[in-house]
This record gives sequence, structure tokens and C-alpha cells, in this order.
Amino acid sequence: MLNRVFQGPATRRFFSTVVVARRHRNAASAITRRTKMSAIAAMSSTGSLMYDHRRLFSASANQENMVQSNPDMFCRQCEQTQHHFACTTVGVCGKTSETSALQDTLMEAVKAVSLWCVAARQIGTVDPQLLHEANKWTLQATFSTLTNVNFSDEAIADYIRQGVDLQQQFQALGLSVQEPQLANTNWASIQDSIEELEEYGHAHSLPKRQAAMGNDDCFSLNEIGTYGLKGACAYAAHAYQLLGTFDEEIMKDIHEVWAKLASNEADMEGLLQNAMRVGEINARVLALLDSAHAEKLGAPEPTPVRMTATEGKAILVSGHDLADLEALLKQTEGKGINVYTHGEMTPAHSYPGLKKYPHLVGNYGTAWQNQKFEFAGFPGPIVVTTNCIQIPRRAYKERLYTMNEVGVTGVKHIGSDRDFSPVIEQALEMKGFPKTVEPAKYHTVGFNHRAVLPLAGQVIEAVQRGALSRIVLIGGCDGTQWDRNYFTNLAEELPEDTLILTLGCAKNRVIHSEKLLGATLANGMPRVMDMGQCNDSYSAVVVASELAKALNCGINDLPLSLALSHLEQKAAAVLLTLLSMGVKNIRLGPSLPAFVTPNVLNVLSQNYNLMPTGDVQQDVVSIMEGK
Repeated sequence: MLNRVFQGPATRRFFSTVVVARRHRNAASAITRRTKMSAIAAMSSTGSLMYDHRRLFSASANQENMVQSNPDMFCRQCEQTQHHFACTTVGVCGKTSETSALQDTLMEAVKAVSLWCVAARQIGTVDPQLLHEANKWTLQATFSTLTNVNFSDEAIADYIRQGVDLQQQFQALGLSVQEPQLANTNWASIQDSIEELEEYGHAHSLPKRQAAMGNDDCFSLNEIGTYGLKGACAYAAHAYQLLGTFDEEIMKDIHEVWAKLASNEADMEGLLQNAMRVGEINARVLALLDSAHAEKLGAPEPTPVRMTATEGKAILVSGHDLADLEALLKQTEGKGINVYTHGEMTPAHSYPGLKKYPHLVGNYGTAWQNQKFEFAGFPGPIVVTTNCIQIPRRAYKERLYTMNEVGVTGVKHIGSDRDFSPVIEQALEMKGFPKTVEPAKYHTVGFNHRAVLPLAGQVIEAVQRGALSRIVLIGGCDGTQWDRNYFTNLAEELPEDTLILTLGCAKNRVIHSEKLLGATLANGMPRVMDMGQCNDSYSAVVVASELAKALNCGINDLPLSLALSHLEQKAAAVLLTLLSMGVKNIRLGPSLPAFVTPNVLNVLSQNYNLMPTGDVQQDVVSIMEGK
């Protein structure tokens, strides 16, 4: 059933098929869930490990003791977690144990409010405004717990208080609710004490919840669903920023999945179905976000972006939120201030509604993990609209501003009114760039599915006459580890007749390569095409599905390989979307998620051939052989 997704005739019908697939997910399908569950159960009982790799880190005896000794914190939601096991004293991201505990409390509150939302929708007579506020809070509160988003204890505590207010409004309705103990937790009695909110988080930490479930493989599936749904909620929050409204069916599904994740029941099959459902939800969210971007800002188009400085006063915008950038461009119009993008904002230059502003002059810097050096050298104020932010250095903290769910203690925050007056005033006070750097360097963005699909004929012709040997998508998150150079090396070692698609901030591992700069295929097409932010992952799915249709084959029969660099929860959501659609042969790196148990990983490997990145030379050979 799910394979039919890739044979649909049109983009919108494509995602309608996903909905149909979701409704029939208990029927026989490409996922073959019962087979998977039997495999997990068998491996759980025998303790066998059929899949092994040097970068799959099993918990050592010392690590197990660490869990049992009640560590200060226990966070493993991102790829960079300490020793690929867990951060137990302070996060690699800089998150303190106190912040981690507050985030654990907040996520329990998200599950509680979701339980109430499920109950409210079942009776169908609840005030729509209450559900609207609950929808908004669910997305924003969840988004604030993603990696490198919010380091402010007070801001997180405030999200908890907002959740308590929603909880009390639902309680007053006298609804019958699942998991009543969690749904009726009395956070109101401790909401004014950050210390007590932290204590609650410690008492409901990940090891405590894992022990309560009593099955490591089931809890692994719970974590997979949790982190994937966090990513989907972040994408949905982006869509809300643009549209100001919610897709009620999507929000209904999000709350139902959170309600399932609230349970400690070791429901193997139900938790796997839940994880696949997260992937299906995220597919629809990404489609909504893609449509919202095009509707509000125009269809992206290939556009060269200046990557070097222009003389004049300057403001830098990082993150992902294009609605915030548009508001800033409007407010800075005619003020003699140049606006630069950073990191994942680079694709903004491809939208007609943004590039029409002549003072959007270019891009500054590279990926998010380099901001401590790049922000320090920028001669103007910096606005971070969404993830990823790092705890700032003193060199630029006084000219740093956060927005939306982003927060750092001691850093100025722009409210929902998007009043950039303080930013503009500071930019006018500073010197800006003293001169224009020449010769200028450029990078072309904007190879959205709307721009790539018209080239499908050229691609198919090149494939059929042997001029194009393979298409390789290198996407996902960038990060700090040296072994992320794998993705640069992979791109550079691929044969010259391969087309490379980049997506997300992992693009920075490719687009700055001197070897690939300006490279073209034999038919004159660019050899590297940047499809956009991680928010634009929908484009890759659409292009793949339409190529499969044109070549009259399935998605897994295309001359297409995927190498994904994962870091945080948005990447987890995209991976679940691909798996829920039956996509196979994905290389995931630079290391495998710490929250996936060997038994669960074995099932993913057996059913999807999900594999870790390995030796570049060997992987290139395998990729070119279609493996």
C-alpha cells in the first residue's frame, strides 16, 4: 500500500495517498509490521545481536551503573550526545542539568494537555478557541525542547505555566480522560517554584520512565516516536508562523500520538505503528509548509547568492523562519542597512517575495556550529529566529536577539509583534562592513521541486543514455564532529557523472568544496543542486516520486541514493517520513542514534536496509552499484 505513494500522478494526490495508507496501516503493506514485531520479540528473548557496527555504542557496565545511580541529567535526543550514550552532567550543547529537568517536566505537560485535547475532540463540543490555544502551545512548547533551541530556565518554566492554565481549563469541563494520573498532575501547586519543577523533571527522567515501561526495545520505539514528533511539531510551528492557522486534522493526529507516548504500556506493535504514524504526519506537515512558503513568498527559483560582504551597516539573520525575515526586511527598507542571511536562512534568497528587497544583499558565514566564531566577527546585530543557537560568547552577546521559541538567559528577546526597532537602532549605531569584498563569491540556491521537475526530461534522458550514472542526495543536519567530513569526502569522491542534491544545513559540507564549485554535468546542468532548508525536505520526496512515475518504477528502483547527516529531532522526523513511505538503502551518520536499541536497529536494517555511513571509498563503490 505505502509503495503506491510513489506512483501517484501529482504532488497533492501523492500526500492524499499517504493519508489513505495511514487509514489502512493495519492491512498488509510494505511495512509488514507483524513480521517486524516477531523479529523484535525473538531477538529480545534470545538476546542475539544480528547487526553490529563500530559506531553503534552499546551501554557498558559503567554506563549502566551511571543510569542506576540517578545521574544529574539523562539526555540522548541528539546525535552528539556524550560518548554516544547520554549527557549525564551537562549537555554537549551546553544545556545544564537544571534546564534538562525542566524540559522533562515540560514534555510531561505536553503529553497531559494532549490527553485532554484527545478527550475534548471526542465529545466535539469544546470551545474552538481553547483548542486553538492548546494547538499553538503544543507546537511552541515542544519546539522549545529541541536541541539548541532554548537554554532559558525561566522561559521553559513559563511554557509549563501556560500548560497548567490549559490543563485547568480542560479539567473544568469534566471530561473523561486516558492516563488520568498524568493528565491531572497537580503542577499548579509547584508552578511558581523553578526548583520544584526541576525536581518533578528529575523524578520523571528518561531512566525513570524506561524502568516504568520495563522493556528496553519498547522504550526505544517510544523515544523514536517522541523525537520524531518533536521534529514534526517544530515544522508545524513554522507553518503556523506563515499561515496563522492550523490544519485541524494534523493537530488531532499530533495530540493522539502524544497521548499514546504518555503511556508506560510496553505495547511493541502499537509503538511501532505510532512511530510510522509520526512519519506520515510529518509528510503532511512538510507538504503544508512547502505550500505555505510558496503561497506567501512565491515559488522558489534558482538564484545566485553573494557569499561575500558588501560595504555598509548590517544585520544578520539566522535560524529558519522566513516570515520573521520578511518582517525585518520591511522594517529596514530605506534605512541604509544591509541584511544578511546565515546558515539555514541562505535559501531565503530564492523566494521572489524576499529577494525583491535590494537590501537583502547576501549570505554571511556557514553552518550553525560555527556561529561562535562567525557571529563574533559580524559587525552588526544578530537575530536568531529558530534553531540552532549556541550559548553565546561575550564578544557578541550584547548584540544578539532571539525570537519565537528560542531563548538564552540574558539575551534580548523579540516578541510576537516582530518589533525590530532595537535591532535597527543598534545596527545604525555600529560601523558595519568597511568595504565591499571583491571578487565576489556566489552560491546558487533555489532548486526546489518546482524548479527541478521541469528539468526531469533532461535528467531522464541523461540517465537513459548513460550520461548520468546516479543521483545522490546528501542532506540533514550539520554538526561539530570531525567525522562529519564524511559527507564532504563522499561528495568529492563520487564520479563526475553523478548529480548531487543537497538539503538542510548538511549542504555546508558540500557547497564550500573547491573541487565541486561550478561543476557541471555533460548536458550542462549544475552537478550540485541545493534544494533548500531541512524545512524543504518535501521537495526531495516530490522529485523522487515524480521521477519514479516518469521512469515507470518504484522509488527504490531509481538510480538514487541517500546519505543523511542526522543531529537533532527534525532529522528524526524526516527519517521516519522516509521509512513510513517504504524508502530503503538510506545511509545514516556520522554515528547511529543512541536511543535505538540493537534489536530495533536490526529490524530497521532488515526491513529497510538502513545502514550506518562507513568508509567513503567503499560506500562510493556500493552507492554506484545501487546498494
